[in-house]
Amino acid sequence: MLMAAIAAASTIYAQKMLVLYYSETGTTKTVAQELQRQLGADIESIEAVEPYSGNFQETIQRSSRERESGQTPALKPLKKKIADYDIIFLGYPIWFGTYAMPIATLVKQQDFAGKTIVPFCTFGSGGLNTSSDALREALPKAKILKGYGVRTARVKAAANELDRFLKENGYKKGKVEKLPDYSAQKPVTADEKAIFDAACSSYQFPLGTPQTVGKRKTADSTDYKFTVKSRGMDGQEATSIIYVTQPSAAGAKPEFTEVVR
Repeated sequence: MLMAAIAAASTIYAQKMLVLYYSETGTTKTVAQELQRQLGADIESIEAVEPYSGNFQETIQRSSRERESGQTPALKPLKKKIADYDIIFLGYPIWFGTYAMPIATLVKQQDFAGKTIVPFCTFGSGGLNTSSDALREALPKAKILKGYGVRTARVKAAANELDRFLKENGYKKGKVEKLPDYSAQKPVTADEKAIFDAACSSYQFPLGTPQTVGKRKTADSTDYKFTVKSRGMDGQEATSIIYVTQPSAAGAKPEFTEVVR
């Protein structure tokens, strides 16, 4: 078993890796560059022939038109060849709950058959799970592995989180202590509701009301996994999971890390 694990790790380190990303405002670029730094991998950005403006409302309007028409934006040719790489870390911002429109063009144009893809994304609230599922549907001949996501508001945390992610999943040498499991879900107390509100109330859209919570304690924080009731865009009642972390450092405020819908 030990020899097999060592052989598997050696195989990963011998594989050629590419960090390939689209970034509209520079946030995803920040994460991509940190990934490249920690991995020592090649890196390339995806560029639209007609760039998006970087303005939130204009991007929403344009991408909405593209989605409704079924058209995707034209991309500039890649300098790197997908065929030359074994593992591709594919990065993007989340738009409409999934990967940004330039990625929709990319997966249509490029042959990812037989490639291992590790998604990474930046978002306002969440979307790693839904975008990973969309990649699996769009690229059935590729192997889509567990990815990494970070809220734009927390991008400064990416360096430490990526170090753990890469070591945990064998892309980078080193060991990290396994995080404990969350406790079983229990009704939310008044103190836990206050932590949820402090973490989530400043977000631009209402995130709902926490019903139950599970907790775990780490060396640096107390983490919460809230089950939340809310209303979807269609007005129907919906349930989501919202993760909140309370750093142990004196004076640190709680912050929500991801919404999983």
